[in-house]
Amino acid sequence: MSADSTGNETEGAKAHEEPRRDFNPPFTIAAPDIQTVPFALNSPHSGRIYPPAFLSASRLDALSIRRSEDSFVDEIFSGAPRLGAPMLKANFPRAYLDTNREPYELDPAMFHDALPPHANTRSVRVAGGLGTIARVVADSTEIYRAPLSYAEADHRIRTLYMPYHQALSDLLETTFRRFGCAVLLDCHSMPSHAGPFEDDMGTSRADIVLGDRYGVSAAPALTDTAERILTDLGYSVVRNTPYAGGFNTEHYGRPAQGLHALQIEINRALYMDEARVTRAAGLNRLTRDMGEFVARLALMDRAFLAPTSPPSALSAE
Repeated sequence: MSADSTGNETEGAKAHEEPRRDFNPPFTIAAPDIQTVPFALNSPHSGRIYPPAFLSASRLDALSIRRSEDSFVDEIFSGAPRLGAPMLKANFPRAYLDTNREPYELDPAMFHDALPPHANTRSVRVAGGLGTIARVVADSTEIYRAPLSYAEADHRIRTLYMPYHQALSDLLETTFRRFGCAVLLDCHSMPSHAGPFEDDMGTSRADIVLGDRYGVSAAPALTDTAERILTDLGYSVVRNTPYAGGFNTEHYGRPAQGLHALQIEINRALYMDEARVTRAAGLNRLTRDMGEFVARLALMDRAFLAPTSPPSALSAE
């Protein structure tokens, strides 16, 4: 792709098999000309290309199937490359494949044939219908009309999930080599009110939830600084409730090794019409503020991010 004001964009997803041509490309990396900060941003759930065959296999209409989508989060953080940080974003939707899960978190009830032994069929996320291949959208409405084949799931995982995580691992490893530390900001959005199976059902949520796996995935100074900046910008912030971080935060966050992962959940009421899945007036202000957030966070003392033990490989497998 040609360079624009946000930096250079590179296309991704090389694999032993080609992904379906509906996703062209399946993901995008918006990169600065020169990376100047030890951050890499990730927007795994903002993809909004829904293949016709997928929609035909679904019992949901074209609007309802978007209930799990972190709509416009890639736009909200689109200023990161101008600030010197690369950003990876999925173009395929979360309802089709969720890269914030283990590679094979699969619900056997979704398939008409047997799953392999390496599939994790008993995780809490699978039980809730939100595995690597989701059974439901966010409000627990079933997606598919009929069971899938395991071959279909395996194809999505090998041609989309694996290349996506390879790209994310490469970004973090490159960042670490350049700066001696690396910070993953995993960017998400959340419904303004909790769903039927959540503890805070019916209550309004804070503006932003920061997830660091209860202090395990990031240095305390990073989370403290992020909370202080966001509060100074006028947002109400809580930590780890109800979202402490998913697979990405858990897998890539190794603060003792200088690898930090912080999940950011933004209340959708701040910037969109949740029922219509359309942009609202608050989107422009939020986008400006998140650019300011990343810029100010990048000024923190990097001594707090330095490793205290040798780093290990970042493979998602």
